[in-house]
Amino acid sequence: MQQLIMLLPPVDDLLSMQPEEIAPLVLQYAETQPHLNRYNFSIPTAEIESYGQRKSKEVYMVLMEAWMWLEVEGFLAPQPGTTDGWSFVTRKGKKILQQKDFSAYQKGSLLPSSGLDPVLVEKVKPTFIRGDYETAVFQAFREVEVRVRLKAGLAETDIGIELMSKAFKANTGLLTDKVAPVPEQLAKHNLFSGAIGFLKNPTSHRVVSYNDPNEVADLIRFANQLLRLI
Repeated sequence: MQQLIMLLPPVDDLLSMQPEEIAPLVLQYAETQPHLNRYNFSIPTAEIESYGQRKSKEVYMVLMEAWMWLEVEGFLAPQPGTTDGWSFVTRKGKKILQQKDFSAYQKGSLLPSSGLDPVLVEKVKPTFIRGDYETAVFQAFREVEVRVRLKAGLAETDIGIELMSKAFKANTGLLTDKVAPVPEQLAKHNLFSGAIGFLKNPTSHRVVSYNDPNEVADLIRFANQLLRLI
């Protein structure tokens, strides 16, 4: 497994990555192997033990998560006529390798899971990694809207900017910090109303093109900060 070790980042970085982020590295390794077997891939090796040191067990686990992700996504498949873990790189996998088009699966490094709200990690980050940026932005700010509604105890019919007003309007909002100076109350109201009106609502009603993954990652982190404020 020496070739795989050469592809891997430092061990702590590896352990912070999601399966879809590690999968391209495993796929590149798999393409170089004349005999590809899931069980053999999981067998401890001196190289992995040296690489992982006291975290070797966790390393084996995340590598197997990446392998299984490749199978689920159709990049690896069982060898026909075998039942003992022999696999091959599929046409889909070979196409990706030939094009070196891992971009949709390597965006995770722009949006580390550490510090992200669990809902954003579970629902938004996979969408972002697939390159569906419009949906990722919508999902992130919809979660802000949902969380405000739940926290304020408002009805499902309370939506959008009107919902933000009921929650954060100065002096009367259900989530307003009435001890804070009124200008700060107004600013918080404007912050949430502006985020929903400018970033969530447009993606609800029309096609919004996002082409820069860095911009989208920043928007998702902005939504994450709003969730912290809630």
